[in-house]
This record gives sequence, structure tokens and C-alpha cells, in this order.
Amino acid sequence: MTRNKRPDRPSVELTEAEWAIMKAVWKHQPCAAGTVQEALAASKGWAYSTVKTTMDRMVRKGLLRIQRIRNLQLFSTTVDEVEAKRGEFYRMLKRAFDGALAPMMQFLVEHEGLSAEEARQLREIARRTTQAAKASRADDPHQGETRDGRAR
Repeated sequence: MTRNKRPDRPSVELTEAEWAIMKAVWKHQPCAAGTVQEALAASKGWAYSTVKTTMDRMVRKGLLRIQRIRNLQLFSTTVDEVEAKRGEFYRMLKRAFDGALAPMMQFLVEHEGLSAEEARQLREIARRTTQAAKASRADDPHQGETRDGRAR
């Protein structure tokens, strides 16, 4: 099953350290490296120099940008959280399930012991998605045509 929203080009790849920093920056942006180091102190225990060096590397990679105000450097992200999650999800989907969503869902249902609440949530998502797809087809005047405009 091919979906229109799957990226044709490679998306952003984040290391574990970059994920931690991005999450802190998304929450506090624009922010100084010290703010990020403080936000991660309890969970990571990283020194300021480790955080600042990683953030400078992320600027060079295009993941963060710097706004300079005199001697202060404020960091903000160039990648939004949804875009980063989408990239991570599609890489996993491609590696583990050859890009197919249905086998991934089947795997989750059969091997991950979904709770009754999680199963209910999945059914609700499937129901809403089906309704949205039906509404989209009903609104499309070319719904019964091939890509070149011929009737099916």
C-alpha cells in the first residue's frame, strides 16, 4: 500500500543525543545552551560543554539555527517535531516492514499485547480514517478516473 504522504526524499535523521536536545529546544525555544543543559541535567547528566558542542554540531547539520543577541546565542529548531517523528517512523517502517503499514499494524496487534484501551483507540483511528477517505473520494470530481483523465 503506497500513501501519498510518504516522503520520496530522505528525511531528517537524529541521533539519540540529538533527539534529547531537540525535545528540550522544542519545549523552550528560542533558548540558550544553558537552558537545554539544565533541562537535561536530571535525565542525562551532561556537562554544559557536551550540550553546547552537540548543539553547535546540530547547527552545522542544519537542525538548529542561532540568533545572536550581543554575547547571547539563542537556539531554535529548523525541523518541527512532526517532521522529525515522521522521518523516524518511515525509516523504521521501511527497515522493519518494507514500507508497508498493514504488516506493521498486524505485528503490533499480534505481538505487542495491546490493552483493551489501545485496541479501542486503534479501531477509532481506523474508523475516522475510513470516513475521511470516503469523504475525500466523494468530494473528488475525478474520483473515477485514472491519472491521465480516462474513465476506469
